[in-house]
Amino acid sequence: MFQNLAPAVKKETRFIAVSTAALTVLMILVFGVLHLIIPDKVPFDYTVILAAIGGCIVAVLNFALMAVTVQKVSSADDQKKAAGTMKASYTYRLLLQILWAIAAITAPCFQFIAGLVPLLFPGIAIKLRGLLQTDRKK
Repeated sequence: MFQNLAPAVKKETRFIAVSTAALTVLMILVFGVLHLIIPDKVPFDYTVILAAIGGCIVAVLNFALMAVTVQKVSSADDQKKAAGTMKASYTYRLLLQILWAIAAITAPCFQFIAGLVPLLFPGIAIKLRGLLQTDRKK
């Protein structure tokens, strides 16, 4: 599935993977600092790290699957079929995130906030890069 990716798709997916992982590590560090400050309210144990890793994987996988789908439909001749493919991809990727959210919330081996927050990181990384690139162009 990921073999014949265009260089631009590989570059974007790599950017998302690295930035999401970096933001996840930062989030874990924030959990650690907050735990030192208010240990009664903020946990810091294996459940935080496990949930953070799981959320990071789901977030990166979601982006990668979207990128593969966009590349696939951009070369399609039939626009109706391409639209259907995009819609199906969106549905399955949303289902993946919902299933992860349910697992992160219900499974005792996950700290649910640490599992859900990384799902926001790809969007944050894209927005931050856009802001930083806009400032450089001025």
